[in-house]
Amino acid sequence: MQVHRGIPEQAETAAVLTIGNFDGVHLGHQALLSLLTDKARALGLPAVVLTFEPHPREYFSPADAPARLASLREKLLLLASAGVDRCHVCRFDKRFASQPAQAFIDDILVRGLGVRHLFIGDDFRFGARRQGTFAMLRAAGAESGFGVESMPTLAVAGERVSSSAVRAALARSDLAHAARLLGRPYSIAGRVSHGDKLGRQLGFPTANIQMKHRRPALGGVYVVSVEGLAAGPVAGVANIGLRPTATANGRARLEVHLFDWAQDCYGAHIRVHFLHRLRAEQKFASLDALRAQIALDSQAARGWLAANPLPA
Repeated sequence: MQVHRGIPEQAETAAVLTIGNFDGVHLGHQALLSLLTDKARALGLPAVVLTFEPHPREYFSPADAPARLASLREKLLLLASAGVDRCHVCRFDKRFASQPAQAFIDDILVRGLGVRHLFIGDDFRFGARRQGTFAMLRAAGAESGFGVESMPTLAVAGERVSSSAVRAALARSDLAHAARLLGRPYSIAGRVSHGDKLGRQLGFPTANIQMKHRRPALGGVYVVSVEGLAAGPVAGVANIGLRPTATANGRARLEVHLFDWAQDCYGAHIRVHFLHRLRAEQKFASLDALRAQIALDSQAARGWLAANPLPA
């Protein structure tokens, strides 16, 4: 998948387009992307996504913005796996937010991206003060020669599939429901960086994954599967949270102890899939007490994996 920052002055080819934040790329997003790619293949045109960085709610109200389900890199990988040919990442700033709805249509959709057919979600709004509507797009399409379709809401067991619903499931530690909405286990991807080596001192070395954005409040210990290593999927046990026994800096970290793994993985970009919650994060009276609990967590994780083996 080609990734472009911003919008060209003039499109080189026509395109089938969809627009959105696509945080988490859940089942609703996947259904929309399936419509996009099917239409693009039928017309012999590229399937194109326009998305934003940062998330508009992070721009307008950073203190109240929702936790991200996926980083930009994760989102791009998920879009690519859905069959998207090209993605334009548009910087959401004051200039973009103040753009009139008609200018968005003329400058971005028609001239910059050469839209031939447009798919949008049923709650899509655009332009300054969210004045752009589906009716406005339909009228512009009739005038400029592009089709417009609205993707109806997708429901799972009567619940609307949305990024907010996934966050809510994760907030109550309901990994199974989050996975139903996502169509896969919830995961966090990032690069393995050097930590304080405390896990190694305790006899349980960990891979420390960088988290660049605030994530849903998962705090706790989990059975996980890790992809991105040469050996294929590797099982392990992970702690995500503030590490209250070891530090008081208040920054959330993700640390994974990989089972039956002795190789160096610093610098690797890995994805951690959360499979089962073992317990909440807690503060221990000593490092010896923490060591003993990690041993119990590892034993519990191995027991769960014995009953629920990873796919080969």
